[in-house]
Amino acid sequence: MTAYDGVFIEQSATPVVRKVPLAHLSIELGHLYVDDFAAGPARLAAQFDAVRPWADAARRACADELEQRSPRVSTCFLIDDYFTRFGTPRAVIGDLVAAAETAGVKIDYVARESGCATTDGVDVATLVRQHLVAEPPEGDNGSRPPTAVSGWLSNGERGGAGPASAMAAPREWQPPRQSAVQNHSIFVDVELWSGPAEQPYWSCPFLAAVWQLQRLGLIRHLGEPVGDPRRMSAAEVPAEWEQMPAVVQLNPRAAPFRAYRTFSALASRFLPVELAVRTILSQVAVDAAVAREVRERAAGEGIDLPGEVVDRIRYAFG
Repeated sequence: MTAYDGVFIEQSATPVVRKVPLAHLSIELGHLYVDDFAAGPARLAAQFDAVRPWADAARRACADELEQRSPRVSTCFLIDDYFTRFGTPRAVIGDLVAAAETAGVKIDYVARESGCATTDGVDVATLVRQHLVAEPPEGDNGSRPPTAVSGWLSNGERGGAGPASAMAAPREWQPPRQSAVQNHSIFVDVELWSGPAEQPYWSCPFLAAVWQLQRLGLIRHLGEPVGDPRRMSAAEVPAEWEQMPAVVQLNPRAAPFRAYRTFSALASRFLPVELAVRTILSQVAVDAAVAREVRERAAGEGIDLPGEVVDRIRYAFG
């Protein structure tokens, strides 16, 4: 027998992991929020002018590392329709594509952030939450509820005095401590969702962690990928957000959406979010069969893929 998502089933009944096409590198050209869109075309054009040098550098670095003249590289852009709905998909994507073309940038794929919560009838965010393996900090006394109950995940032990026994003197305050500390701690405590665990309102860092896992080709539901890109032109994009696929492929000749590695060119305001993303991903146990399949394919192409998910992710902040 084997354990699958916490349930023991017969080995013969274990879902077969379906492969997904993989590029060598997925370049994220940015995130779009309502304030950016409301600022008009000039803000969008400035966004693409700023990221173009980073995207070009990421392509060159990928080619140099793989010693290939033309590695498989795709670009993507994420639109926030989870926290705030604005405009229509057709108008928003039309403006995005126009601004990108003006800056000489090609957008291969556009994704909606709601697709990191639910897509194709699958509760993707909950699926990832089920694979969280939050490490209890050293000396844990059970005073802090587990992540599955509290909705909070950290990379170590919270600070505080802690409970004292009856009639005992107050305990001295203890600082927070990072689990894998090097000289000095960098303690991170991340809210994964608010509201009841049964009806979570997912946080931006948690959805961004799901987004990275999707781009790395590491999410499956019963062995099947979810949120596969659907090909359509900007003019064919639906007029309503509810009708838009999780990922739209705008460029019919694009390399695959998912990739062995990811690179994100983001504004500096995303630094705290991405620190939280890395904290989350360091405690996600990717399905062993999926992880093995991706690493074996990489090895077949002569690529030494890091075992840790966070080591496959790179950034440029500006």
